Parts: sequence; structure tokens; C-alpha cells
Amino acid sequence: MRQLILDLLPESSPTLDNFVAGSNAQPLALLTEWLAGTRPDTSFCLWGEAGSGCSHLLQASGFVYVDAALDPALKSVPTADQLAIDHVENLDETGQIALFNHFNRLKMASGMLLTAAAQPPAHLTLREDLRTRLGSGLICRLQPLSDAEKAEALATQAKERALKLTPEIIDYLMRHAPRDMRTLSAIIVALDQYTLEQKRAVTLPLLRELLNQEANA
Repeated sequence: MRQLILDLLPESSPTLDNFVAGSNAQPLALLTEWLAGTRPDTSFCLWGEAGSGCSHLLQASGFVYVDAALDPALKSVPTADQLAIDHVENLDETGQIALFNHFNRLKMASGMLLTAAAQPPAHLTLREDLRTRLGSGLICRLQPLSDAEKAEALATQAKERALKLTPEIIDYLMRHAPRDMRTLSAIIVALDQYTLEQKRAVTLPLLRELLNQEANA
């Protein structure tokens, strides 16, 4: 009996190295400098539309990560020197007060606050004093990857695994799989595992077979 692929789309932890920058090389470089402590700013705010990579970078920072979409009151935020608060536009009144207090505490303690939102701080519907605090630090916009950049990234990742993907296969993957890079990259990992298990080269029928198994899982 063939060995089953128990984890068809394995999760890979977000890191700065596996972030596909595309046109975001400059924001990534600035964030890397700030994380290294070479800049004096207390806060760094990333903003961009869904799929642009803000959550990936917040989780890759190594800071204590809290998603305000899941915890709008920030009840789970510990007293830490490095905080990453995602989706700050979802903060309720209690959460906004809490983030304001965390900002002031971190500034006094030379700590660091990394935030992410769908819009720049000045355009968020938040308390004015919190908007001012978030707007006082570094602010960078992340652009979503174009289809061409995604295809190029997938080809590079496949090449690193010695997988030969034709343009037809990459095009099919782009049209039939979820479009976020984290899932697309995970499919490349799963495809690598699947070819080894099946002892078959990568073909369009093999890719369809893999995606169908995932859809029916």
C-alpha cells in the first residue's frame, strides 16, 4: 500500500527569507533595518490590501503576535517589549485604549511596536490620539504581487526543489488554486512530495490529481 500524504499542504512558518518581495523590496529592506534596531523609531506600520503580505511579515518579525481581528479588545496582549498587532482597523474602543497605552509604555521602555492595517494610520477610523501615535513612526505600503511575479516566484521555488514546471503547469496552478502566495508555495512543497511518492515526473494530469485530492480531503 502506498504511503498516504497525511499533510498535503504543509504549513511553513513565515520568515523574512521566505517572503516573496516582488515590488516590495524597499519596504522589506526598511523593515529589516528597523527590526535589527538600527533605527530609533518606536513603531512601524505596514499597510496594504489583503494578500499583500502584511500578516506574513508581522508573524516573521519574531515579536509577540496578536490579530486584532480575533481579539479586538487586545485582552491577550502580554507585557512584552516587542509587539506585533495585526488588522488594527478591527480594534474596538477597549482595544484602541489598550494599544494607545502599549505604545506609550513601549516608547518609554525603548520597545518596538509593529502594526498592520488595510489603510495608512491617518485613514483609519480610530481614536485621534492613537492615529497620531501610529502615524509618528515608520509607515510603508505593501503592494500585492502581480500574476507575473507570482509565476516567477513559483518557478524559482520549483527549480530549488529540482522540479521541472512548464509554463502550462504554472498557468494551470495560477488559474485553479488559491491565489495567495503562502498556499501556492505550499502546493509546490506538496507537489514535490507527491512526485517522490508516485515516482512520476510533474505533468498536468499529476497536478490535477494532486489538486483534486486536496479538494476532496
